[in-house]
Amino acid sequence: MFQLDLKSRKSIYEQVMDNLKELIMTDVLASESKLPSVRELSKYIAVNPNTVQKAYRELERQGYVYTVSGVGTFVTDKKDIVLDSVELEKVKAKLLDAFKQLMYMGLDFDKAKEVVLSIINGEECLSCKGGKKDD
Repeated sequence: MFQLDLKSRKSIYEQVMDNLKELIMTDVLASESKLPSVRELSKYIAVNPNTVQKAYRELERQGYVYTVSGVGTFVTDKKDIVLDSVELEKVKAKLLDAFKQLMYMGLDFDKAKEVVLSIINGEECLSCKGGKKDD
């Protein structure tokens, strides 16, 4: 269910958030389903409860979950999640940088685009060296 990389540059609370976002956006956690309590989740993934609490608070701020006092934290309906324009711009900048890196490696625009589309589609990249995308 959860994958935490203790060697990652990304903080633990951000990794918890990313894991929960993935579960929500892929419908593993359905709308209105109750999340584990902070203590339950912190025990399950072996992190400090304050870390989980911080992740839950930020997910609530971003609109992925809502809390009912004394009852718990629940998944918001996906259609109610508000797009974070600042975060969108950060992701777009990272994508542009990654695309440029492909071109700096010697791929022309069309080949770089093919690599990106093959990754998005989960397919083999026939024009990549070795015939497959790197995992």
